[in-house]
Amino acid sequence: MPDSGSLEIGTAAPHRLARAAAPAGRRRLLLGALAAAVIVGGVVFGLYWLFIGSHYVATDNAYVGADTAQVTPLISGQVAQVMVGETQVVKAGQPLIRLDDADARIAVAQAQAALAQAERQVRGYFANDEALGAQIAARQAGVAQADAAIVGARADLARARTDLERRQALAASGAVSGDELTSAQNRFASAQAALSSAIAGRAAALANQGAARGSRAVNQALISGDGVENNPDVMAARAKLAAARLALSRTLIPAPIDGVISKKAVEVGQQLSPGAVTMQIVPTSNVYVDANFKEVQLAHVRIGQPATLTSDLYGGGVKFHGHVVGLSGGTGSAFSLIPAQNASGNWIKIVQRLPVRIAIDPSDLAKHPLRVGLSMKASIDIAHAGR
Repeated sequence: MPDSGSLEIGTAAPHRLARAAAPAGRRRLLLGALAAAVIVGGVVFGLYWLFIGSHYVATDNAYVGADTAQVTPLISGQVAQVMVGETQVVKAGQPLIRLDDADARIAVAQAQAALAQAERQVRGYFANDEALGAQIAARQAGVAQADAAIVGARADLARARTDLERRQALAASGAVSGDELTSAQNRFASAQAALSSAIAGRAAALANQGAARGSRAVNQALISGDGVENNPDVMAARAKLAAARLALSRTLIPAPIDGVISKKAVEVGQQLSPGAVTMQIVPTSNVYVDANFKEVQLAHVRIGQPATLTSDLYGGGVKFHGHVVGLSGGTGSAFSLIPAQNASGNWIKIVQRLPVRIAIDPSDLAKHPLRVGLSMKASIDIAHAGR
C-alpha cells in the first residue's frame, strides 16, 4: 500500500505542468496578437500611403512673407511731423510724414511770377508784330520815295548834260562866256552827285525794308503757334510751375499701400534726402508663404496645385488654404552670400531645399491675419494636375 507522501507527489506534478504551460500559451497568444497588429498596421499604413500619403508632400520649413513697401521721400527736406507710429495700421494714401514746405512754397510763388511774366512778354510779341508790320509798310514807302528821287535826279542830270553840251558848242565861237560854261559844268556835276545820292538812298531804303522784314520774321517765329497759351516760353514757364507744385505736394509723404508700419526710423527734425528709407509697410492682407521643400519632394510639384497650411500662431485647428504660384529659380545655398564650393575636394552631399511660393486664400487671411516671418507647415496635393 503506497504511503501518503508518494500520493501527494504524484498528484502535484500534473498541476505544476499545467501552471507552467499556461504562461507559455499566453506568450504565444500575445506574440501572435502583436504580429497580427504589426501586419494589420503595415497593411493600413501601406493602404494609407498608397491612396493618401503618396498624394501629398509636406514640410515644416515654411515661413510667411510679403512684398513690403519702403517709404522714401522724393525730395530733400527737414521732417516737420511724423503722423504714424510703429505697428500702426494704415491705408493707401494716408499721410505718414510731413516735411518743412517753406522753401517749396517760395519756389511755387517764383514759378507763378515767371509764368505771368512769360505770358506778358508773349503778348508783347503779338503787339509788336503789328508795329513791325506798319514799319515794313513805312519802309516800302521809303523805297518808293527813293525811286521817285532817282527819277527826278536823272531828269535833272539830263537837263544839266543838255545845257552843258549846248554851252560847250557855243563856247568855241565866243557866244558863251567862260563863267557861264563853268556854271553849266558845275550844275552837271551836281546833278550827277544828286543821282548817285538818290541811288544810295534807294539802297538804304531797301536795306531798312529788309531789316524791318527780318525783325518781323524773328518776332513771328517767337509767336508762331495757336496763341499765348501754346507759346513755348509760356509752356516752359507753366511746366516749371507744375514742377514746383509737384515738389510742394511731395512734402507730404503718403502710404503707398495698405498695411502695418514696421521698422520706423524717422523722427521730427531729421534731415532727409531723396531715397532715404524712413519706414516699411507690411501688407498683412496680401502675404504669401515660402515653403522650403527638399529637392526629392519636388518631382511632382506643379504651379496651381492646392495646398493646406497651418500656423504655429493659431495651431493645427486653423487651416489655411492656398495654391502653388511658383518655384524659385535656385536653392537657398545658391543665393547665399558665400555659396557652397561644391567643386572642392572636401565635398559632402547635402539635400538641398527649393523655395516654393504658396498664395493664401484672402478670406482665410481676413479671418486669421498673419505676420511676416511666422512659421508655417505646408502640405501640397501633388495628385492634382496643376498647370
